[in-house]
Order: sequence, then C-alpha cells, then structure tokens
Amino acid sequence: MNVTRSQIVARGLTHRCPNCGQHTLFKADSLFRINKECPACGFRFERDNDEGFFLGSMSLNYGVTLVGFLLPVMLLAFFKVIGVRLAVILAVTGAILFPMLFYRSSRSWWLMNYYFFLPH
Repeated sequence: MNVTRSQIVARGLTHRCPNCGQHTLFKADSLFRINKECPACGFRFERDNDEGFFLGSMSLNYGVTLVGFLLPVMLLAFFKVIGVRLAVILAVTGAILFPMLFYRSSRSWWLMNYYFFLPH
C-alpha cells in the first residue's frame, strides 16, 4: 500500500494506523495499551528488537507537559496573576494528570514522526 506523507501526518494526529488509516493503534479494552500490530492490515507498530522505540514518545509527552502546562503556570505565578499556593496545586495536579491525558497523542505522534521520516 502506497501511503503519502500527508496521509501519515493526518493519521498520526487522529491516532490511527499510519498504513491503513483504521482506528486500531490502541487496544479496544485499554486506554494505554498499544497493539503490537494493526488488526486490519498487519502493520507492525512495535519493534521486537528495539526496546526503546517509544522512549521518544515519553520525551515528547514530558516536553509538551513542561512547555504547554507547567511553564504557563509558573509564568502566571511569577507575574502574580495567581497565588503561589494555587500554582503549586496546579503544577502538582497537572504534572500527574496532563501526561496521562496526553499519553495516547504522544504515542501516536511519535509513531507518526518515525514513519514520516522513515516510511516503509
């Protein structure tokens, strides 16, 4: 199947298989478990010989949490828009909840970037 890079990006942003476009990236019974391969087309998402394949998705998740959530909270506290106590509560809560909410996107986006630059 010939897939264009724009299709890879569109599918990655919507958490779909980069090869066939089906919503099969994650297991149906779990929010956090990724399929080893696409049930629709057999495309392999995980690499058997590459243990750290999704380490990049964790780094992406960390960076987005830091820049997109924690930095704005810190700036709001620094410019005294919100109090320090509220900033600490928001930072601690956000540092736990935001990565969990962004987990699926970070995995999908990392896979999208991988196949965008190294298409099969």
